Formats: sequence, structure tokens, C-alpha cells
Amino acid sequence: MLQAQQHMAAAQMLQAAASQAFDVVRRKYLTQLHVKTGRNIIAYYSGWLSKPENILNLGIVDEDKNGFMMAVHGMDRTKNLDLLLHTPGGSLAATESIVDYLRQMFPTDIRVIVPQLSMSAGTMIACCANKVLMARHSSLGPIDPQIRGVPAYGVIQEFRRAYREIKKDPQKAEVWRPILAKYNPTFLSECENGIRWASSFVEGQLKEHMFKDVPRAGDRARKVVKRLTDYTGNKAHNRHINFEECKKMGLDVDLIETVVDAEFQDLVLTVHHCLMHSLMNTNAFKIIENQSGAAFIKQNVASAVPQQRT
Repeated sequence: MLQAQQHMAAAQMLQAAASQAFDVVRRKYLTQLHVKTGRNIIAYYSGWLSKPENILNLGIVDEDKNGFMMAVHGMDRTKNLDLLLHTPGGSLAATESIVDYLRQMFPTDIRVIVPQLSMSAGTMIACCANKVLMARHSSLGPIDPQIRGVPAYGVIQEFRRAYREIKKDPQKAEVWRPILAKYNPTFLSECENGIRWASSFVEGQLKEHMFKDVPRAGDRARKVVKRLTDYTGNKAHNRHINFEECKKMGLDVDLIETVVDAEFQDLVLTVHHCLMHSLMNTNAFKIIENQSGAAFIKQNVASAVPQQRT
């Protein structure tokens, strides 16, 4: 028994040492990226690609605002903000709240950098920026809302199809009955409200920030929202939308490879890989961290662990 406890203690010490090493290297390059750009840096990273799906809160949740508040505290906000995003998406309510907070802190210039993937509500955050930077291998995703894990547009299409078929042939009602019975009362209204909420939120943010000086900003914003919410055209909620498609639909996006110089690209990708290695090789499943080392780290063996460089 004593030997087993000693082995466990030794393993925990090795794990702690490894985590500390990842922290040191990651923060080194976050600082270098800050020095390169002269802008504030916040990385918001989820480990959804490498962690078990049963871990709660891999997506965007209200608790994440605490991490952003910690990261913003003490910043020189006149230097504006670069937000590095890697997320599967999450709660629309939490997304709206976090965007509102960041816009109060950095009202004039937020630049979102997507080194790999920023999906669903993560795409909504990108649409709230003044500009988005992507690599050739980066992707955004559709923003059609998922209500209780079900695509809202799909539900509405299914109801409309059922209505048409039953109206044409009342005997089809028996075929549709078990399908429609799986939806709770008011679920259709909840889906319709979710669609209007997501669309109006992103459209308003685009007009207010990314397209604020663009002629016919409303038309351009509506075009982007229509493309990102095209349930039929996108085929699936997890569809990857690359740089060229984002540019074509009207988003203000630039390539990381060309926006500054090769050093900037190298630093962005190095920070990205450091964050990914941290998520893959430690117990951390979500990291919110700034260039000064202030971090809010969620781990699957403990509650949130605030960390501050000493």
C-alpha cells in the first residue's frame, strides 16, 4: 500500500513538472508575439480535439468570462487586442456576454486570429472582430444554432415537410406522428427564436465593427449571415469554411502568412502549437491566457486553476 502511494506521489510530481515546463515555453512565445505586434494578446483554447467528449464545458460557457476578466486585468487597453481562438463553439448566451465584455474593454480594435479552427459560436466571435486573420489551413464554421443538440433549421425544415406531406395526403400523419412526437411543446418556437437571435447578433456586430466604414454595410452583413446560416448549402454544422470561402462571402479576412512578415507567422503558429501540446499532454482542457502569463486553466482532475507568472 505504501509503495503504491509513493508511486502515485511520484507520478503526480512528474505531471506537475511537465505542466510547468509547458507553461514556461508557451508563455515565452506569447510574450514574444506581444513584443512583435505591440498589441495585447489573449489565447482562448479548448482541447476538444484531444480530450474525451464527456468532459463538461469544452465549449464556450459563462464561466469563461472569469478567465477573460483575469486576462484583461492590468492590460494597457490602448494597445488593443489580438484574440487567438481555437474552439468548437458553445453557448450563444455566453458568447454574446463575452463579446459584450471584450468590446467594452477594447471598443475600437479587436483582431481575431484563427490558427486552426474556430467553429460555430467561435465563428460568431470572429465576426465580432474588426478583422480576422487565418492561415491557409484555418477554418471557420456555420453559425446555424443547435438547440438541445439538434439543428434548429433542420427542425423547422422537418416541420414544414411534415405539414406539406400531411396536407397533401392526410394518411401521412401516422408516418410523421412518431417523428414529431420526439419534440417537446414550444420546441419549434425555441428553434425559431434561436435562429433570429444568432442571426441578429452576428449581423449587428458585423455592421457595428467589421463593416462600420463599408458602404451598404447592412447588405454585406446580411450576405455573410445568410451564407453562414445556410443549413442546406453547408450540409452539416461541422463543415469547415476555409480562408477563400470566408473572403468570398465578404468577411474582412487576411492571411497570417502575408499580413506582417514571416516572423509573425512563425510566432502565431508556435504559440498555437505550444497551446495544443499543453492541451494534449497535460490535464488541462481549456486555457485562457495573456501575454503576461495570467491564465485561467481548466483541468479534468481539478477545478479552475488561476495562474500568475512570478
